Amino acid sequence: MSRVYVFLADGFEEIEGLTAVDLLRRAGCEVKTVSVMGRREIMGSHQIGVTADILFEEMTEETADLLVLPGGMPGTNHLRDHAGLAGLLKKQYSSNGLLAAICAAPMVFEGLGFLKDRDATSYPGCIGENTGRVLEQPVVQDGHVITSRGVGTAIPFALKLIEVLKGSEKAQEIAEAIVYSSQRLG
Repeated sequence: MSRVYVFLADGFEEIEGLTAVDLLRRAGCEVKTVSVMGRREIMGSHQIGVTADILFEEMTEETADLLVLPGGMPGTNHLRDHAGLAGLLKKQYSSNGLLAAICAAPMVFEGLGFLKDRDATSYPGCIGENTGRVLEQPVVQDGHVITSRGVGTAIPFALKLIEVLKGSEKAQEIAEAIVYSSQRLG
């Protein structure tokens, strides 16, 4: 079973974070939401309260198949400023483990140097200075780093994550189950 951690902070974009959690769980992935706020109760950017599965400090098994950062403000800033999360992301990156970020959150990857010489995307204007090429596609995968643009791309983003972890057949199965149609999943 694929193990996935989705990191949450006050001000995260609810649709981006919870769409990934929901669709990955439908695909049979073991998904844990992780609070970086020192408490389980997280307030999203649109005042939707969410209870995280665990606190960052409670993570006992750090190995994961995929680490996911939802965007939103100031959630992205909280993720960027969390030293423990930065260390975990660096470890995942250096071992060629899968990393994914959507909306403003690719800024965290850019700040850590993960997007240098890579194609990526984000919410308009959030990345660019230290990124190979910024594309305007809904979802961009370059090696083991996956980025996406925002709320409107949350479903293709989650389906791309499923495709990478479980294969294109499983991604298509989930797309059909939620009555999502697209010319291309990403």
